[in-house]
Amino acid sequence: MTGAGRVRTERVTIEGVEFTVTLTPGDGIGLLALHASVEGGTGELADELTGRCGATSLVYRQCDGDPVHIPSPRMGAAPCALLRDFLTRVDAVVSLHGHLRTAAPRAIFLGGADRDAARLFAGALETLRPRFEPVADLARIPVALRGVHPRNPVNLAGGRGVQVELPLMARTTTPGGADVPPREVADALADGVGRLRGFGPRP
Repeated sequence: MTGAGRVRTERVTIEGVEFTVTLTPGDGIGLLALHASVEGGTGELADELTGRCGATSLVYRQCDGDPVHIPSPRMGAAPCALLRDFLTRVDAVVSLHGHLRTAAPRAIFLGGADRDAARLFAGALETLRPRFEPVADLARIPVALRGVHPRNPVNLAGGRGVQVELPLMARTTTPGGADVPPREVADALADGVGRLRGFGPRP
């Protein structure tokens, strides 16, 4: 893990779409928002949690045009110096995403290849019941939201990682307006970051 330093930005083009990538250095917990321009509230949560928890964050924001969703494994495979730097700095990754599953409007899905981290993080989100339901059972998570692909950046740090898929109500208090995440959700996620920090390295 590398220590804190200055905020840096990089312009990258992925599949014809240009992004500004911002790295904010902190400690060995990494907060990742690959789809901040598409999944409202995720970039805002990454920014807030970085300040509150002293974590390292990496946020991708599309420069212009209609928002485009590029799957995470393809984002991770694209050349990006700041992503490589991010992955060398952190021992664990919390990748923040948003979903619009109409059949599960209150479910917060905890994906990623590290199932121990997913279950640990789910425990921190239990305080959100009954408004939201944390789901760590991989069999109950839609295949497209599981985040287990080996090239998904949540699985590339060589340590622990959890992909947090938040429904719309858990990442904005004003749908259609400003993306301001609910305070109780930010609090629960900060608790999850703290628990992950104390969990130790992955065996």
